[in-house]
Amino acid sequence: MKDAQKPDHKNLHTILVWLKDGRFVIPDFQREFEWEPWDINLLIRSIILDYYIGSLLLWKGTSQNISALSCEPVYGYRGEGRPEYIVLDGQQRLSALYYAFICPDIPYPGRVKRAYFFIDVKRFSDEEYDDAFRYEWQSQRLLKLLNDTQSQYAEHQFPLSVFGEEGWALPNWLQGYEKYWQERAKEAADKGDTPQAEAATIHAQNAALFSKHLEGISNQYQISYIELDRDIPVEKVCDIFTKINSSGIQLDVFDLMNALLKPHLDEGEPSLKAMWRTAAPRLAFIESEKMNVYILQVMSILRQSYCSPKYLYYLLPNHKKPIRLPDGKRDYEILVPDIRDFKKRWNHAIDSLANAIRILCHPNEYGVIAFRFLPYVGIIPAFTALQAYVLTCEPATRLDAHRKIRHWYWASVFTTRYSRSVESTSARDFQEVRAWFDDDTAEPALIHEFKSRFTNLDFYKEVKRGSSIYNAIFNLFIIHDARDWISGMSAQNEDLDDHHIVPVSWGEKNLKGKNLSIHTILNRTPLTKDTNRNFIRDRLPNEYLPELIAKNGDKAVRAILEAHFISPAAQEILLHKPFTPKDYEEFIAERQRTLRHAIEDLLIKERLDLPPHLRELDDKIEKTELMLRKIIADALNNDPSKLPQTILQELRELVQRVVKKNAALDIGNYKTLNAMLEFSDLRDLQNIIIGKNTWPLFSLRFSNKEQLNIKFNQFAELRNTIRHSRTADEITLKEGEAAILWFNQVLNK
Repeated sequence: MKDAQKPDHKNLHTILVWLKDGRFVIPDFQREFEWEPWDINLLIRSIILDYYIGSLLLWKGTSQNISALSCEPVYGYRGEGRPEYIVLDGQQRLSALYYAFICPDIPYPGRVKRAYFFIDVKRFSDEEYDDAFRYEWQSQRLLKLLNDTQSQYAEHQFPLSVFGEEGWALPNWLQGYEKYWQERAKEAADKGDTPQAEAATIHAQNAALFSKHLEGISNQYQISYIELDRDIPVEKVCDIFTKINSSGIQLDVFDLMNALLKPHLDEGEPSLKAMWRTAAPRLAFIESEKMNVYILQVMSILRQSYCSPKYLYYLLPNHKKPIRLPDGKRDYEILVPDIRDFKKRWNHAIDSLANAIRILCHPNEYGVIAFRFLPYVGIIPAFTALQAYVLTCEPATRLDAHRKIRHWYWASVFTTRYSRSVESTSARDFQEVRAWFDDDTAEPALIHEFKSRFTNLDFYKEVKRGSSIYNAIFNLFIIHDARDWISGMSAQNEDLDDHHIVPVSWGEKNLKGKNLSIHTILNRTPLTKDTNRNFIRDRLPNEYLPELIAKNGDKAVRAILEAHFISPAAQEILLHKPFTPKDYEEFIAERQRTLRHAIEDLLIKERLDLPPHLRELDDKIEKTELMLRKIIADALNNDPSKLPQTILQELRELVQRVVKKNAALDIGNYKTLNAMLEFSDLRDLQNIIIGKNTWPLFSLRFSNKEQLNIKFNQFAELRNTIRHSRTADEITLKEGEAAILWFNQVLNK
């Protein structure tokens, strides 16, 4: 193919001009434009941040070839155009550029509305790149924003369509944005509003930097392409195309791994794609097109703790991974020596994924009884790798490791941790949770964040089925054994309805302007289809609950409603006649309080696996410990220096270790005795009270050291039995409960 192909490149501005001129056409054998809006976002992000987006493969077409291949313009282009290049590889990228930058007035593929793409300049300037690139569906509010540059400046929203406009549209917008914030800075300064003036000045400075950056990208960002000569026969061009891209869409990492693995296979051995087709039925529960990539990511995490695409390539047999030695020199490491080892790791990853899915699906574990109730599909590789790693740990440590995985999982879900940057988050979480297995003081900062933020979670706004928090709460219903109100049976996936407790029809009539609130997760619960559709139908609870109570008794009905996180107080509200919008708001508020308490009780205090009577005992134990800490802090005037020296030293060292490993904590917050005692265990509290120098401060309250030590021993035995999930014999239970009663009586003197 001498002189048949010519590498070249053009800047972004030129490519956009060519797109507007209609120079690119797509052959019929390619698929339609299939990218999702978030795929376009990633492409825009790569271009604006000056990352390479790959080369295009173009064929300098003739009118005969364009006709023979039934070529069409890129998606959204209207008009005859000036067809010049047949796109063999790069259709999705070029179509995405045309739709985002040129902004044709046409709905998004498969949607009834069009999408508009923006750069949030403020977030871009703050280097919050994950959130700086966004899209929005057409609406009246959005159209108003697009027609009002002043509002765009005020909200820091740069429409990508400005790139595609004629003449000086781009520099005019950028200059206008900078001028807008210069004027705001001057106005604020004239009013003496220094903070506002400083903030506006920063925006103006950032505007100038953004302008320089964007103009540089427009003129200097190069998009490379290979141009095939127009005289190459059609048959040869089609053969080239099928060899580089059999699907007509951009190759993903799995396709590339499939191609790169082939040289390592013996004749007749199945390809990676064939291996995936064999494995797919075992993993069918996860309805994701990325499941084949997840297998590779699990392999990679378990082998090298990372899973971004560049690390996946190091899984290829005999592929050398560069490493840096302690002396600073570079060397290479082979992670997978041969194809046998690759297949062994592949099969292990599949087994691990199947096991992880089984654990997630279990109604007593994570409650994901159907894929539609999985909070995040992107959490699967990290969750799987952690479950697989636990099986390599010492058996005696696995109970605690599984407890920590549960804590990490729910913290990740309720802090929406896996909403973006999934690959880097997965790698970081695997490393941090694995370190936590070995060292209790290495608790990830995420856990502290969850503990401090959960009380602010607003479940009222969770109205969209499938959102992470909506699904997480639905999972808790299942875990909490929220049985059907009529049959008393656990609802199965195929027979499960997402039931509105207060009917939608009532909300539409009575919640004027607030119709969305009737769909909040706080007004939803799982019931069987028969109960929802044939017994309850469209009735208010004050109509059918009295029927249930009359037939089954108040106690039985109350118990089943409490399993659905409907407290006795919420039940009383639901029985009000008439049932008013005020009652609805009170019911929603009460259920939110109940759910927050349940999250604290089940997930943060980790009572998820305890039967109800042991949960109550564990709650009493915790309250007693808190009372003991308060009594000690009060008696020692909240002064750590009054502690026995050995205990003081141990607590200081523990605080320092924890703070050092958790950047979210500030050691300055742990200078008082009250704060330091958060790190004490039960035996520390016992030794503080009976210490030689401190006993006089407590002797009047506790009277007898010997009796106090006996009660502490009984109390500790029950506490440890519950916290370590051991079976509690009757004597331990009775003595422990008696110790709790004794402490409560003494501490309340």
